[in-house]
Amino acid sequence: MSYTVAEGLSGGIVNDLRLDHDGTLWVATEGGLSRLKDGHIATLTGKNGLPCDSAQWTMEDDAHSFWLYTACGLLRIARPEVDAWAAAVDKDKNGTAMIHATVFDSSDGVKSHAFAGGYRPVVARSPDGKLWFLPFDGVSVVDPNHLLFNKLPPPVHVEQITADRKTYDAAFAVTGEANGRLRLPPLVRDLQIDYTALSLVAPERVRFRYKLEGYDRDWQEAGNRRQAFYTNLPPGDYRFRVTACNNSGVWNEAGTFLEFNIAPAYYQTIWFRVSSVAAFLLLLGALYRLRVRQVAGQVRGRMEERLAERERIARDLHDTLLQSVQGLILKFHAVSKQMPADEPARDALEKTLDHADQVLAEGRDRVRNLRGTATSVGDLPSAFQRVAEETPQGGGATFKTVVEGHVRELHPVVLEEVFCIGREALVNALSHSEGLHVEAEIIYDPRQFRLRVRDDGRGIDPEIIEEGGRADHWGLQGMRERAQRIGAQLKMWSRPETGTEVELTVPGATAYKAARVRPRKFRLRRSSGVGE
Repeated sequence: MSYTVAEGLSGGIVNDLRLDHDGTLWVATEGGLSRLKDGHIATLTGKNGLPCDSAQWTMEDDAHSFWLYTACGLLRIARPEVDAWAAAVDKDKNGTAMIHATVFDSSDGVKSHAFAGGYRPVVARSPDGKLWFLPFDGVSVVDPNHLLFNKLPPPVHVEQITADRKTYDAAFAVTGEANGRLRLPPLVRDLQIDYTALSLVAPERVRFRYKLEGYDRDWQEAGNRRQAFYTNLPPGDYRFRVTACNNSGVWNEAGTFLEFNIAPAYYQTIWFRVSSVAAFLLLLGALYRLRVRQVAGQVRGRMEERLAERERIARDLHDTLLQSVQGLILKFHAVSKQMPADEPARDALEKTLDHADQVLAEGRDRVRNLRGTATSVGDLPSAFQRVAEETPQGGGATFKTVVEGHVRELHPVVLEEVFCIGREALVNALSHSEGLHVEAEIIYDPRQFRLRVRDDGRGIDPEIIEEGGRADHWGLQGMRERAQRIGAQLKMWSRPETGTEVELTVPGATAYKAARVRPRKFRLRRSSGVGE
């Protein structure tokens, strides 16, 4: 069976193979140390904490610790570290569990160089536990049982913080508690934090890791670098934490921290954002009101055009057709007077003249209706009252009107269309609903005019409402068309045996005759009834 890099094997030349005591095969390659067990492969690389990836050979000492010979030096990994990494890998194949390795380099007398030319050092373990290996120019020996171990964790200290090339002293940062908070100016672009750790044994082998709480999610491995860099930090409170380990891998877990604050610019403050949102909402509201006024103006313009056209037609009818018919009637009347009284044609002519007088009277009524819409309708509650009195009421239904708000004069065209829509709804409710109570509610609101007609009858099939009415019945369609003419919204709710409600809503800027809509100062509620 073969394994490839795609299956998790480390890349590069295979330098060494070693079988562990529990049957695990360890493969040392140029790309890391691979572990093969039970058909699963996992590779230990620099992402897991190795100083470098290239591994030449592995060896296990009497304490079952791992020894790796790499280009960075001779590494020792304690067995618990290896077992913890292996358990994490077995649990999560994509995990990046970290290990801590002790490095022995030239400062400890270990000769390590980058390998080239196909040379491979050889390693062996003697009965006394010592490890013997051949570097490129001699023989080296390591006694794992007598290693110098530095148990003292290095103390860590934050030296200074530099924000946009301006240095601030961090002397007040202490370990264990904070006795101050450094305040930085707003809009900091480049931030540099300098830290260090004290180690008299091997200061060059001190390793660091840091984390900026409020910004970093995890600890950042810095190696032996003694500076942290951040760019374009947002305003807020931060705590910079840093820890270090000595040459033997002993970590100062407490470490130290530095608390600082980056002040917000004026446009980063909460009040500015709230003000911006409020200003945006006000602007949006103003644009909406402007648009409503434009639409209302367009609707009112069309209604004024309709009203002017009606007046023109009425004027033309009066000045041409009615006047001409009146003249013809007078001429025929004069002719009839010249005819003998016993002439049969005179009697027929006088009957024709009487019918012409009726036609002329009907024409005058039509002209009067074209010129005086509001006068012909009059008061809406009274008009609806007359409709209820003139409509046959099936089942003895009672009717009442309810008026709310300060009564205002409606635009003539709006008044006519509202009356026609309300009359259609009332006639349907009184004649066909079979309900006991029918009510017309008229609401004069500064923002809108609203008319509601409701009953408690048998209701209407929802499918009929959705389809716009029954076949060859034009009542609902006519109501919608009238509402559309004046820019109103018509809604209808009904369910079987629960009654029907028709609601007509007209924007105040369109409905009322007055150009300016004044705030409502009081509410008026008046009721009148028929058959109560």
